[in-house]
Amino acid sequence: MTTPTFQRARSLEAKQLRVSEILETARVLGTERGVGNVSLTDIADAVGMHKSALLRYFETREQIFLILTASAWHEWAEDVIKRLQRSGEASPASVAAALARSLGARPLFCDLVAHAALSLERHVSLDAIRTFKFAALDAIYAVAAQLQDRASLTQGQAIDAISTATCMAGALWQMATPAPEVLPLYQSDPRLSHVVADITPRLSRILGNLLTGFAVANDSAR
Repeated sequence: MTTPTFQRARSLEAKQLRVSEILETARVLGTERGVGNVSLTDIADAVGMHKSALLRYFETREQIFLILTASAWHEWAEDVIKRLQRSGEASPASVAAALARSLGARPLFCDLVAHAALSLERHVSLDAIRTFKFAALDAIYAVAAQLQDRASLTQGQAIDAISTATCMAGALWQMATPAPEVLPLYQSDPRLSHVVADITPRLSRILGNLLTGFAVANDSAR
């Protein structure tokens, strides 16, 4: 990434453009290196400003990635709702596949979700956390409404399915993307090679079993 020459933003429009530039730079670096491997200095250097100047726009590195996580929740919600609407028969398997494929296609979202509670909600203000939480909840409730409609789930079951899907996606993605120095070990031994694999099929099986269980429970309750 070429380092631009930094010029301080003075107008409101220029400041908004600078904020967008910082967020986009962090998104690119997070995608390339993994969220946990990107420091505030890395972002500042890539934008072409000193770290102290960047802190005029954001509280901390964590706030930058928390904002990206909120945006990623909305992007995922829009995508998975479209997938659910196109999936035809709303069987547990088809709904699970739609959820799993949407998450498998969004590695940065999986990475951000894994880091959100672990580290991104630390070193930020309560206002920043509140803004993030309500943005994520809006996305969750939108997807939950679709699951209630298409898969005949209760709201609680739909939210549990979303929580399972996103938490498992975050965990599986972390396992599937080991540190570069560890990767040769996994690749060298067939007993370990399953770790570094597409997360989608495994996630689809887990979610399919969960949704089948919900369907059985709901049928029994009728």
